[in-house]
Amino acid sequence: MRLFRIIFRIVIALFLLSIGSVVLYRYVPVPVTPLMVKNAVKAALKGEPTTFHHDWVPMEEISPHLADAVVASEDQRFYQHSGFDWKEIGNAIEERKAGKRKRGGSTISQQTAKNVFTFCTSTWARKAVEAYYTVLIEWLWPKERILEVYLNSIEMGPRIYGAEAVARHHFGKSADGLTRSDCALIAATLPNPKRYSSKVPSDYMRRRQNDILVQMKLMGK
Repeated sequence: MRLFRIIFRIVIALFLLSIGSVVLYRYVPVPVTPLMVKNAVKAALKGEPTTFHHDWVPMEEISPHLADAVVASEDQRFYQHSGFDWKEIGNAIEERKAGKRKRGGSTISQQTAKNVFTFCTSTWARKAVEAYYTVLIEWLWPKERILEVYLNSIEMGPRIYGAEAVARHHFGKSADGLTRSDCALIAATLPNPKRYSSKVPSDYMRRRQNDILVQMKLMGK
């Protein structure tokens, strides 16, 4: 019984801690994320530079085109779903069964939860924690806050996190000065920002950029 009480108290403490952290980050900037820490540790083990670029800016200091671009490219039903896009998840499962190239069905909310709150390395454990925090942020944060945290925390290049950092280092301007074209190019890199570059875009990236610009225009209508 004593062991049960200890476990119960630990579970309650972790639950309250998770609620508290989500409530806190609704109002204050996220200074560093588990993703940044994990990538820095991996770099250190390889003898690579561990410094990274991350400058938090409020949503009003980020070009509105960037929000449009990431929604158009990553999660077009972002404003309709409650954290999980079951239609997209179903499509990904069917395509995997058909032997097509594996792709994810994660929403912007899920990606935000994963980057900001999960330390797990095990795939199934991480997915469980990610789902839990996805529910919490959808419950406790407005959609605009989810987007704000996402745009400030997502990896947008090697050791580059967030809109301000990528704008400064890849485009030589602040985040509020990014054009529609810039934003579409940044969004085009998000499936794999270590492989794809918005600073030196390949022909493939230019095609992806044009596709996203078309989707942005369609969503605007």
